[in-house]
Amino acid sequence: MRDIKVYIEKMTFGGAGLGHVGGKACFVPFTAPGDVARVRVRSEKRSYLEGEVMEILESSPGRITPPCSIFGACGGCNWQHLPYSAQLEEKQKIFTDIMWRSGRVESERILPILPAPEPFGYRARVQLKVRFVAGELLMGFYRGGSHLVVDLPGSCAIAHPKINCLVPELLRLTRIFPEPDKVPQIDVMVGDNGSAVVIFHYVGSGHTEAAAFLSENRAILASASGIYLQSGRKATLRKIFGPENLEYLVPQGPVQDVSGRRLTFSPGGFSQINYRQNLALIAAVSDWAGLSGKERMLDLYCGNGNFTIPLAGFCSEVLGLEEYEPSIRDALHNCQINGLKNIRFHCTDALEGLKDIIANGTTFDRVLLDPPRTGAAELVRLIPALKPAKILYVSCDPPTLARDVGILRGLDYAVTKSLPVDMFPQTYHIESITLLEPLNGEMIS
Repeated sequence: MRDIKVYIEKMTFGGAGLGHVGGKACFVPFTAPGDVARVRVRSEKRSYLEGEVMEILESSPGRITPPCSIFGACGGCNWQHLPYSAQLEEKQKIFTDIMWRSGRVESERILPILPAPEPFGYRARVQLKVRFVAGELLMGFYRGGSHLVVDLPGSCAIAHPKINCLVPELLRLTRIFPEPDKVPQIDVMVGDNGSAVVIFHYVGSGHTEAAAFLSENRAILASASGIYLQSGRKATLRKIFGPENLEYLVPQGPVQDVSGRRLTFSPGGFSQINYRQNLALIAAVSDWAGLSGKERMLDLYCGNGNFTIPLAGFCSEVLGLEEYEPSIRDALHNCQINGLKNIRFHCTDALEGLKDIIANGTTFDRVLLDPPRTGAAELVRLIPALKPAKILYVSCDPPTLARDVGILRGLDYAVTKSLPVDMFPQTYHIESITLLEPLNGEMIS
């Protein structure tokens, strides 16, 4: 390994700063644009280097002191050393660049990034990693690129305040757990009304004894509304006490003419971690969908109905596809509690479900998809067969979004506009929503 001097030019998707040395790109985590750093080369490829900061020789004028004492060791945050305004500026440039390079989306179609109202304390769901080593309990998050646990210094800067209230209580309870070395992870999730549910992951054999212990000592977790025990896959989830679901509200404001929807999700199920930015996404979907009440909408990777439950009143019919069965249960429950009769949800793989729809000759006026980080390359090739006037693509990964947009571009759909949304402040991650419409305009309603 050798040390080199690097001037950092900009930030990159993945979180590292970028410089150039000897004609090669050099990626260096925890640097800032304008830094001059002494960097130890950890990996060298034909066209790029990866390095580790050994010393900041000249500090960027934009660099700030991170509020978290374990920043740089914990793998959760990448950009706490950048002012929030600089984070937004870098994300805008990164998103715009990726969408052009891989999707050929012009910069004028990229809207200004939507800032988070709360750059800290926004995360409503965390996975606390636990290790019991030589009689000492460590509870926190993995070090970047490893399974080594970095002990949490009392609280997490980006976690919801209710989660931080639970941390000392969780430490007390886990320390007296009969087999603390058999608890590798504790999940904590919070509804937007402040209700908190805790899931203890247990890998021992005394399931009955573990459940009894948690029940007998539940008073220690005074800040928790419920406790669950999981001893393997999600199907093993066992309620100790507390609610069957957590909930969040979609009030009248974000979605025009909606009197308000109450959505729930089960412990262990999926929900967006940033409720306020989730409302912004729902509002954009509502606005861009241009619904008049006559349209048929297909919701691919529908989850608990996060988008289509609020929009159902403006459609003639909605069909949601989701392969994770607990989320389908949540979606059906959300239909019931909101009194909706025009939505059907099917538990099926989105791609296989779409193939069946096409085979039946069914068409949809609007198609909404919110795929996992890997995107939906094979699926988007089939969407034009439905002849939708609008495709609304919600994404948590710009590179796979741009790839899929490029595929649709070759199938005569073009990006009308795309909105990056800062769902995850202090990290490099970028959520977004993109509207595509047919190039010939014949199907646009």
